[in-house]
Amino acid sequence: MRYLVSGGAGFLGSHLCESLLNDGHEVLAVDNLYTGSKSNIRHLFDNINFEFLRHDVTFPLFVEVDAIFNLACPASPVHYQKFPVQTLKTSVVGSINMLGLAKRLKIPILQASTSEVYGDPQVSPQQESYWGNVNPIGPRSCYDEGKRAAESLFFDYQRQFKVDVRVARIFNTYGPRMALNDGRIVSNFIYQALENLPLTIFGDGKQTRSFCFVSDLIDGLKRLMNTNGIEGPINLGNDQELSVLEIAERVVKAIGSSSTFEHSELPIDDPKQRKPDLTRAKKLLNWQAKVSFDEGLLKTITNFQSRMNV
Repeated sequence: MRYLVSGGAGFLGSHLCESLLNDGHEVLAVDNLYTGSKSNIRHLFDNINFEFLRHDVTFPLFVEVDAIFNLACPASPVHYQKFPVQTLKTSVVGSINMLGLAKRLKIPILQASTSEVYGDPQVSPQQESYWGNVNPIGPRSCYDEGKRAAESLFFDYQRQFKVDVRVARIFNTYGPRMALNDGRIVSNFIYQALENLPLTIFGDGKQTRSFCFVSDLIDGLKRLMNTNGIEGPINLGNDQELSVLEIAERVVKAIGSSSTFEHSELPIDDPKQRKPDLTRAKKLLNWQAKVSFDEGLLKTITNFQSRMNV
């Protein structure tokens, strides 16, 4: 198979490219390098089955591939709130372009959606049938509503044009190659703890998240792509729920840092709870996360140490 991975130089995209190559496939990684980095995929350049194309998916792309993983979009609040219009265009116009390519080639396409489509949820755990509680005009809406609009486009292309679509709602994921400055919880805490800086905890720290290690998530994406006949979106993540304060304590302990905690105001529309209902993933994909948070945390810390030279 020859796969196109948009956002292929990003955190998730680079791991997906690597995994597909290890499976013996050809990979075309497409990225405009806004939040992605060549350093994430440089080790793949010598592989004859790997090709990199610098391209923005908001412009049409004409290539020949057998399937598409559409991962292109800034995923960190720091990045998508800095350029909200471009973020929304990437989700909407980028999806239209990738769906148009899939339609022309008559190939399957997988959309990397997000748990952010549930907004600040009023139910827990979040099932795929839950419509969400999203502020459509807030500072996070460029990402939340962009991904919701992308899902709508995917299922409309399925209904109107019979395009073979798969939609993964990805919950918080962490692991090696996360950007040091992406502003997300795990990367922020690791960076601050390695520098013995105070860990920034927004609000009282009682809000919860469910973190999935990147290797588990990539396995789930590949299983979804290789499973036919699935209707509707599928949650992918780890259903072990941890408070932000608990995560901070585990990071400090794992590193042996002298960092203290510093509380800051909770960002607007920051969700208070994240926990996926994985019933459909377990039943339809025979998939569930295997790597514990602490095990994955040690691997992530080691990667950060090597990049920070500490």
